Parts: sequence; C-alpha cells; structure tokens
Amino acid sequence: MDRILIVVDMQNDFVDGALGTKEAAEMVDRAAEAIARFDGKIFATMDTHEQNYLETAEGKKLPVPHCIHMTKGWQLHDKVRQALEGKDYELIQKGTFGSVELVSVIGKMLEENKASEVKLIGLCTDICVISNALLLKAHFPELNISVDADCCAGVTPATHQAALETMKMCQIDVLHV
Repeated sequence: MDRILIVVDMQNDFVDGALGTKEAAEMVDRAAEAIARFDGKIFATMDTHEQNYLETAEGKKLPVPHCIHMTKGWQLHDKVRQALEGKDYELIQKGTFGSVELVSVIGKMLEENKASEVKLIGLCTDICVISNALLLKAHFPELNISVDADCCAGVTPATHQAALETMKMCQIDVLHV
C-alpha cells in the first residue's frame, strides 16, 4: 500500500498574490521541503477560476479575482513546482474549495489497495485544506488522514488554528513535522 501526499492550492495567488499572506509566504520553503522528501504518489490541487469569477457565487462572497486559469497567479509557486519535478504527481484542477475528482481518484486507489494513508499540506488551512480533508474523511472514514500543520497556512493565524482544531475533532491527525 502507498502513502499519498495532497498538496492543496500552493499557487502564486495564495502565497504572495491576490490572496497571499505573510504566513503563506513563510511556509513555502517547509512545504517544498516536505514535497522533496516525500516518497509516494502526490496530487497537487489547483484552484481554477475563469474570467467571469466575479459573477460566480464564490466571487460574490469573495470579490477578489484569484487563480484565474492560465494567469501567473493560477500557476504553482516556483519552489513547489521545482520540488515536484521528478516526482510521481498529478495536477487536479478544482473550481471550488473541495475536489470531488480528488475523492474519486483516492477511492479508486483504495479499491486497488494502492493507498494506506493520506497527508495534506497547503493553502488555505481554513478553506481548501479543511474542505478536502473533510471530504476525504466523510467518504473514507477508515482511511488514515493527517494534515501537517507546519506546512499549511490559513487566511489568518486564528482561523488556521480553528481549522486545525476542527480537523482534530473530526479524527484527522494534526501533525507538526
């Protein structure tokens, strides 16, 4: 059985672009190092929006255009992209916080006995990391799912911590590696 690493939305707009934070910029090196050290299958999700983002339900509640398909902000951060080079990885574009496609892919791997544990890292802890972790836990309650808190950052430090506490309550292991 294989270990899986899910790298959530480590894109320029979430690091130092439209929705970037100091905490996100500070954790990029740790995330890149975790990717470089990881031996197993990696899935990297990419928040993906189109030019009409402001007209969408999300755009009306968060009126900050970000991760517009094929823009610099949409691309993976250079350090993350470099860490992925030579690794067994797949990109998964998603138009919302959690990825149903990711759940499907992990489900197929479980059916084929090709997955034993999943670890998540990335951005933002309090939106997309928690959404994907909870989707996976809801679909696969017996799967060992963890999140590396040191390789995540939230919109604010307080909401990052709240998301970690929520994941703990939902039996997702919160690690500090």
